[in-house]
Formats: sequence, structure tokens, C-alpha cells
Amino acid sequence: MTEADIPTVRGGAARGSGRRPKVVRMSVELPLWRALTGYRILTFCYTFALVAFSYPHYAHPLGAAAYMGTLTVWMALTWRRTTSAERCTRRFLVIDLTLVVGGILLTSLVDTHARIMGGSPTLPSIWAASAVLGFAIKGGWRWAAAASSAVAVANLIERQELARGTIHNVVLVWVASVAIGYVVEVARASERTLARALQIEAATRERERLARDIHDSVLQVLAMVQRRGAAIGGEAAELGRMAGEQEVALRTLVSGGLVGPQRVAAPDGAADAVAPATGAGPPPTGRTGPVRPAPVTGPCDIRALLAPYAGAGVTFSEPGAPVELPAAAAAELAAAVGAALDNVRVHAGAAARAWILVEDEPDAVLVTVRDDGPGIAEGRLADAEREGRLGVALSIRGRLRELGGSADWISVPGQGTEVELKVPKGAAPGGTRRGRARERE
Repeated sequence: MTEADIPTVRGGAARGSGRRPKVVRMSVELPLWRALTGYRILTFCYTFALVAFSYPHYAHPLGAAAYMGTLTVWMALTWRRTTSAERCTRRFLVIDLTLVVGGILLTSLVDTHARIMGGSPTLPSIWAASAVLGFAIKGGWRWAAAASSAVAVANLIERQELARGTIHNVVLVWVASVAIGYVVEVARASERTLARALQIEAATRERERLARDIHDSVLQVLAMVQRRGAAIGGEAAELGRMAGEQEVALRTLVSGGLVGPQRVAAPDGAADAVAPATGAGPPPTGRTGPVRPAPVTGPCDIRALLAPYAGAGVTFSEPGAPVELPAAAAAELAAAVGAALDNVRVHAGAAARAWILVEDEPDAVLVTVRDDGPGIAEGRLADAEREGRLGVALSIRGRLRELGGSADWISVPGQGTEVELKVPKGAAPGGTRRGRARERE
């Protein structure tokens, strides 16, 4: 597995741009290749010095010099081949291993028998392990076992006896290379699992973003057509019925198809009866669609985004000084407030009143949306989410979760509902600040 094989996600999807999260590349295997390159260079220098020091003691010193000359040229031409998996090909590894095995066998020809029996190192010395490690990192423990076995056989032939020291060295190289190969395979499996998890996370975040946008536009329009059609009757009723069917299908799609939406007939037969704060209906009276502020950059005063929601049935209270948030976070918070007001209009009735209160805390911005409607029955929010209703799950809670904030529902049946939306200052969609949306019933 190479560096380009492991994707990881940094940052969230660009809000309103339709772009996917930025993808960068990483790999925990890359440091192993760099370590192998350093090991090859250092051990080659050690081997070169060792052969030079022992040069007068060889039986055929010119043979040792010829081997070291060949090894020097090989290292000069190929030292970069072990810096990545792409460069370290199977052909290169085979040639590298051939040089190791050939050097070990050549030792018995160029060195004296007395020095060999006395434990003198072979010509490649500890550089021989570099070829075995290359097989281990490239192909895992099976390749490492095959390469180390070849080196072990060559050492036994060179020593011509099963000495304790020889067996010790052979077993040590074999076990170490197999262990490293196994660790590499485990690391690769972990990287594949991580890459898959990151892909799923990115896809889930994108699905949630699209679901929020759909809920704020298409689903609300379909719900409005369904209710108006049922109220008008005639051919409009049939149009409303078809709009309701499409709403159900679309809710199932954007919610991931995990649970099929369940229809609950309202007493008047007009719309589905759902709990307050589920976000199934159209915008409040006086608006033809959700308020969508124009894109801005830099800090944004949240008061300017929430002021258009004020009207005959909505009271807006704000501090005297600007309440600034990053533009993207302010837009998301304003959209969540709009979804909460939509719920008031749909589920508390056109006669219900709502109050918006903006508070500028030292480390966060708190927006409270309160109404005097009938309140939320215990457990109804969870039931609405299971039915595929996306107002609380995505348009409100999802937005605040991605900002690192929280969304709290405080409701007593018969006494209205209060929604507290809290966003930390400096938060931005997809940022590092994370929070869990809490729900209090």
C-alpha cells in the first residue's frame, strides 16, 4: 500500500457550494521505507569499513575488493529505490537478495578457513538484513520468510557446520523479518479500515448536508402542496395526495433508507400528524420560503440574519452590540432558527406566538426560540426521527452538531416549547470544535 492509497478527510464540505470535503493523502507505511533506506546506507558504510579493515587478512583480497566495488556501484545507483513501494519493485528485491546470497557464498572463497571458523563476518555482514527487510515491507511475512530462509541457507553453507552462533544469527534474522512483515500486514489492514471509515464519514456528512438543504426547500414545498390541496379539494386534492407520496419517498431517500417513514393520519385528514419541532411544514406566515442570507465572508452579525424573522407573530430581542460569528457558522445558525420557527407555525398553529432571544456569552452565542403552543409530548421527537422527519434530526440538531454546538429542547405539554441553540465563537462547519446536540424533554 502506497501513500496515495490512504485517503483521509480534513475539513467539512463547503456549505452551499456542493463541493465534497477536501481529501489529502497519508500512509503509516512511508516511514518504514525511509527507515529501510537509512538502514541500507548506514550498514553499507559499516560493511565497507569492515572489509577495508580486514583486507590484509583475506586469502584472496582482490575478490573481496571486487565484491565491495560491485556493491558500492549497486548502492550508488539504487539507494533511492527503497524510499517508496512504487520504486522498490520485485525485480530490484531479487537482485538485492542475489547480491546478499552471492556475497555470503563468496566469503568462503576469499576468506581463510581459520577466520571463517573463528566467527569472522561474511562479506555483506549486517547489510544482508536490508534485503530481507525490503521483502518484509514490500510483501509481508511470507516474502520475509522466503528471503530470510535463502539467507539462512547461504550462511549455513558458508560456515559448513551447525555452530551455535550461526544458528543463533539465522534464527534471529528469520524471526525478526517475519515479525516485521506481519506488523506491516496488520498496518496495511488498519489503513484500509481507516480509509473506509473516513470515506463513510465523508459520505454521511455530505448526505446530511444535502438532506438539510432538501428539507429546507423541497420537502417543505411538498408538505405545503399536500395541505393546500387537501383544503381546496377536487383536482387539487389529487395533486396534494401525489405531493404527499413524493414527500414520503424523498424523506426515505435523504434519511438513508434505514427506516421507512410511517404516515400518521391527522384528525382533519390534511397533513401527517407529527410532533412539534419536527420541521415538516412550510415557512412561517408572511414568507414564501426559508430565509437564505446572501453569501458573505468574514465575521457576520447574527442579528442581521435573524431580524427578517421578526413579524406580527414573532418577537425578536437582541443585544445592543453586534453579535459576530464566522459567516458560515452564522448562516447555519440562522437556518436552524428558521427551521425552529417553521415548526412553530406548522405544529403550534398560525395563532401561536414565538419569541427569539439572542444572547452574547463570553465564549458562545446563545439563541432561544420559544413559543406558546401545546408543547411536545414525551418521546415524540425520537418517534419523529424514526419516521423519517428531518427537522430536528438534520435542520436543527445536525447543523449545530457540525458547528460544535448544542441544541436543547425544553418542553412541557400545554406550556409551549423552548429551543436553545448554542454555538461556540470561532466555530465553522466541519471545524475542529465538536459538540453533541443534547435533547431535554
